[in-house]
Amino acid sequence: MLPVRRADRLFRLLLELRLGRVVTARRLAERLEVSERTVYRDVADLQASGVPIEGEAGVGYRLRGFSLPPLMFGRDEIEALVLGARMVESWGDGELARAAREALGKIEAVLPRGRSHLVEETRLFVPVHGERPVEKLPLTLLRRAIRDRRVVAAAYRDEAGRETARSLRPLALAFYPPVWLLVAWCELREAFRNFRADRFLALEPTGVTFEPEPGKTLADYLAAMAEMEARSAQSAAQPSP
Repeated sequence: MLPVRRADRLFRLLLELRLGRVVTARRLAERLEVSERTVYRDVADLQASGVPIEGEAGVGYRLRGFSLPPLMFGRDEIEALVLGARMVESWGDGELARAAREALGKIEAVLPRGRSHLVEETRLFVPVHGERPVEKLPLTLLRRAIRDRRVVAAAYRDEAGRETARSLRPLALAFYPPVWLLVAWCELREAFRNFRADRFLALEPTGVTFEPEPGKTLADYLAAMAEMEARSAQSAAQPSP
């Protein structure tokens, strides 16, 4: 798991204290996934900056007379955010699922009084039966490779059962329920290719990074797809002989 930025951690600490009840440092450490020593230091820094946190180490902490600025969302916007977060929880990797839950908590915390209940009361769900199917997919690795522009070495089995070793430049992930596809520039084929995430036999990042090159970028891929769709639509519109 990537380390949490300190600013994000301090915001999450405020969210944990926002209800005004006493929370122990141990509980805060468990929620924030840090040590109690880190909690003591963060609380002291917030207190020094003027945030009215009461309490002390070994007893617990409480936030008094402090509120986060409200965010104005309409009912449809809240439902869209909740549904999107719940989709990520069900179909995203573990890191994204956790981030989605935390994002909803932040949104709920800063909604105006009288509207925060709308998050919990949104009746839009994305159920998954049994084990989350994405747990076995290398989505976290691929997301990081896309973000860091890092070449990955892959062993892949196609629909016909043929196995190949490839060097890929990951460009994007696309979700076609229930399938995740990787859009990549394939060094083996010297062309864009789509790969089903569930057909990778092995996948690992290399020490090689890449820079955008003309003809090999996501924008080039999207332009090629748009051109292909336009030609297909034009062909379909032509009358049969």
